[in-house]
Parts: sequence; C-alpha cells; structure tokens
Amino acid sequence: MTQAAPPPGQNEFAHAVKAPASPWKRLFRIVRSTTYTFALVTLVLMFHKAAPPLVETSPQAAARAEEKIEQVEKAVASGQPATLRMDETELNSYLASHLALAENGAPNAASAGNAQNAPNGAAPTPQEVEQMRSNVRDFKVQLVDDRVKAYMVFDVHGKDMTLQLEGRLHAQNGYLRFEPLSGQFGSLPIPQSALESAVQRLMDSPENREKLKLPSEISDLRIENGEVVASYK
Repeated sequence: MTQAAPPPGQNEFAHAVKAPASPWKRLFRIVRSTTYTFALVTLVLMFHKAAPPLVETSPQAAARAEEKIEQVEKAVASGQPATLRMDETELNSYLASHLALAENGAPNAASAGNAQNAPNGAAPTPQEVEQMRSNVRDFKVQLVDDRVKAYMVFDVHGKDMTLQLEGRLHAQNGYLRFEPLSGQFGSLPIPQSALESAVQRLMDSPENREKLKLPSEISDLRIENGEVVASYK
C-alpha cells in the first residue's frame, strides 16, 4: 500500500529526529565553559584584597629595637660576639619607622612610570617582583615559632593587590636564604612548585644576590621561638 504524501506546505522532515551533537563538540563546550569560569574565579581571587594580619606597633617598641641594635653595634665594635633578639612588635615598629613606602595610592619616585606588568598566575619574574617591591604601600611581618609570615600591599595600575608569603629564614655562606612554605596573591594560593621556582630565581639572579649578602659581622640569622635572632661574630 502506497503511503500518502504529506499535505502541501508541510516539511517532510518535520518529524525527523535531530542528529545528536558530536561527543567532541560537547567536550569542547564543557572545556570552554570551565576555562571561562576558572579564569573569572582566578581574577576575582587575585584582586580580592586579603585582610592584613593583626600586629602591634608602638613608638616604645621602635625605641627598644633601636637600643638593642646600638648595644650590638657597640659590642661588635669592641670585638665581642653578640646576639640580637627582636620580637614581632619590635620588628614591625622598627620597619614602620624605617621603610619608605608609597603613600596615598601613588607609587614612590623609584617606581614612577615603571608599572608595566601586572602579576599573573605564573611565577613572577625578578623584574615583576622588583616592581612590586618599589610599589609596596604596606608591609607587616608575623613571627610564628621558626617561621616568618610576610604581608604586603602593593599598587598595580592604581589597584591595590596583596601578596602573602610564609617560610623560613636562614644564613648560608654569608647570604640570606628564604625557604618558602606557602604564598598567595590576593586570595589565590600560589602553587608550591611555582613559588619555589620564583624564589630560587630571585635569590640566584645576579641583580639580587648582592642585595641578599649579609654584613660580614653576622654569622647567623634565623627565626626562633617567635623572634628574629641575629648572631654577630
């Protein structure tokens, strides 16, 4: 029996089943959507300013730090060994009174016109770190057992960003060494491998190596029981 033809004007393929999308196309859409989402979350976390740690500072603590340093210098000048111990409050008070930081959101003179590369998810280059250093607007240090936690706020194209690093300090062959344990840009953790690679490049680069050279009088520098301990010959 012959099947009747469809009425005029009706698409003969109207009831045809639509062919399913290729598995590769579906996978591509999923990957693309995930990539966009990940990039958005990464940007939000990077530019989400982390809250500063609660550290105390005071003029009295800064004066104590100055006095301790003067006593050590006198001992070294007379040829006697000495040990300098500085707690968290003394260290932050001393740094606050001696560090020249950018104010009111403006880069300092050393960094004017030099902010070209914003930090990204990859390990920062020495040039990027030097730029961040010169744009630092706030710097705080926590001393926990044998570790140091550094908190920095720096300006990138008028936007405040934060960098947090945790690790151990020690002296090696007359140079300051830093062993990173963790770090993050804003609220975004830095992968450990990238962090270690960045710190290694910074410490081994010729332009930074001399900056990390300790005075010849210092035989050791470390964090011990929540204090900075410097041993002088």
